[in-house]
Amino acid sequence: MTDQKPFLAALAGQSVSPPPVWLMRQAGRYLPEYRASRKEAGSFLDLCYTPDFAVEVTLQPLRRYGFDAAILFSDILVVPHGLGQKLWFVEGEGPKLEALTGEADLEALSLPRMEEALQPVYQAVAGIKAAIPESTALIGFAGAPWTVASYMLEGGSSKDFATGKSWAYGTPERFQRLIDLLIEATAQHLSRQIVAGAEAVQIFDSWAGVWPERHFRRWCLEPMKAITAKVKAAHPDIPVILFPRGAGLLYEAVAKEAGCDAVSLDTTVPLGWAAKTLQPHVCVQGNLDPLQLMAGGAELDRAVDEIVGTLSGGPFVFNLGHGILPKTPPEHVSRLIERLRGGSNTAENGLSTQSAPATA
Repeated sequence: MTDQKPFLAALAGQSVSPPPVWLMRQAGRYLPEYRASRKEAGSFLDLCYTPDFAVEVTLQPLRRYGFDAAILFSDILVVPHGLGQKLWFVEGEGPKLEALTGEADLEALSLPRMEEALQPVYQAVAGIKAAIPESTALIGFAGAPWTVASYMLEGGSSKDFATGKSWAYGTPERFQRLIDLLIEATAQHLSRQIVAGAEAVQIFDSWAGVWPERHFRRWCLEPMKAITAKVKAAHPDIPVILFPRGAGLLYEAVAKEAGCDAVSLDTTVPLGWAAKTLQPHVCVQGNLDPLQLMAGGAELDRAVDEIVGTLSGGPFVFNLGHGILPKTPPEHVSRLIERLRGGSNTAENGLSTQSAPATA
């Protein structure tokens, strides 16, 4: 399989030239066809939970750019939603949840409920797998327990994570129960995506960088390690990518201890350090600043060349250090792909270059 799919070859430890590429949030608001689908769907959750729409928006960036991997269009918060927590999205503000406040809210969450609630997501995975070219890999994903728990406790995004940290510092046994539930739910969610057709999975710990080392190990590293072990036990041939954004020097502990196949680097990770310290142990993925992609021009070219020049000596997947920004001009993504592939036809991937309307 890996000789046909450059992305999987890199995750298996091979050095691939040109490096395989996909981008976090490659299906998103920077694309006019995505905005059209989002408007037609009516709400963000309808976009995630209607398989035809989820398949369509996943395929849109493949049609334009011929990425080496597709990633399921969904959201990390479908897991708490599937467990029974109320979730909605406010235009211009992002996700909102009915925040957990105590034991009763924690007890009301139901793992058996999630399996049924998230069936549309797994249907979308199967639809994407059937539609993508043979050379394109399919990535499933989930949020890491700490990041998901932070949203569940804060009721949305947060600047200081005061509620989540208060649970962790003040009532660690209760917080551990929430983390343990999310370990089980996340492993199950990823496994169901794999059964439906995902060929690799990525776990996003977007807020990993807010903890001191001891607490990072307990609330970030150990849960990601536990999920990785559960996924590997059920699906030993499926590679796992971990993204502990903001982990700094603790990326080394993740690479050496978590049992993963790759780590996705945020923008702040020094390239030379990553090549020397991380790449001998795992594939590295990253780590272009999304703002450099948005800026484009000579700065984009220099950044791409520096990343490729430093990391191409070992297993490496080109990506961003976080997701594509909504104001990014689509032509800048084209320029990035052409720079990586030496000007080759970016849409030569077996899909029509015309965006098909959603059929939902």
